[in-house]
Amino acid sequence: MILVASGGIAVADGPVDPAAVKKEDDGKWLDKEGTPTYKISADGTVDWFTYSGYRRYHSDCHVCHGPDGMGSTYAPALKDSVKTMSYGDFLGVVASGRKNISTAQENVMPAFGDNPNVACYMDDLYVYLRARSTEAWGRQRPAKKEEKTEAYTKAEDACMGKK
Repeated sequence: MILVASGGIAVADGPVDPAAVKKEDDGKWLDKEGTPTYKISADGTVDWFTYSGYRRYHSDCHVCHGPDGMGSTYAPALKDSVKTMSYGDFLGVVASGRKNISTAQENVMPAFGDNPNVACYMDDLYVYLRARSTEAWGRQRPAKKEEKTEAYTKAEDACMGKK
């Protein structure tokens, strides 16, 4: 995933309709254009990627980007950024970082492409933030979640270098 994510930034409009239409073997839901998305059941059960994204966000991203993707004085609200940012742009910024400098301020997003605690979970982070961006999921920790699939576990172990 690190090579794909750092291969460049795709230029496109923001995400399309987030409705989940296809589920892959690893439990990831995709929208009609094949972009990872969330699936939240009527009883409040979230897909594994949304749950994992919540956990990863609060482990690695909330310090700068604020609680639940809502932003801070230090970094932008990611729940708003993914409304206009394509999936490819999101992967590129997380993997390669970004620097915005103006006369008023300097904002630096460090590159996380070499950090497996972030790089191995970029889809999870994107899915969680996408659910936050559409208000499909609120600020609370998901109480009910789908189980982690065996395919997800194998991919996670491979990415983290486990045998």
